[in-house]
Amino acid sequence: MYLHIGEAAVIESKNIIGIFDMDTSTVNKATRNFLSAGEKNKKVVYVNYDLPKSFILTDEKIYVSPLNTATLLKRAKLNKKAADAKKVQTKNSL
Repeated sequence: MYLHIGEAAVIESKNIIGIFDMDTSTVNKATRNFLSAGEKNKKVVYVNYDLPKSFILTDEKIYVSPLNTATLLKRAKLNKKAADAKKVQTKNSL
C-alpha cells in the first residue's frame, strides 16, 4: 500500500520506518542534527514549502510533510484496514 503524505507525494508503506511530529521531536538536538545531516546529504525531500508539521523516515529518504502525524497515522490505518479486507475477500472467493 501507499501513504499519501501531502501534495502529489506518496510513499510505499512498507518503506516507512517512522512518522515523527516536527514540533516535539525537533526539541532534541540529536534530531535537529540528524535532519541537518540529511539535508547536507540530499536525503531530505520537502513535500511542499508550507509550514512542516511532520517528517517521515524511510529506508532511503526523509520526507518533510505539511500534514500532522495524526492525519498520517489515520491514513496508514485506513490503508491497513483496506488491505486486510481485500485479503479476507480474496480468501473467501477461493
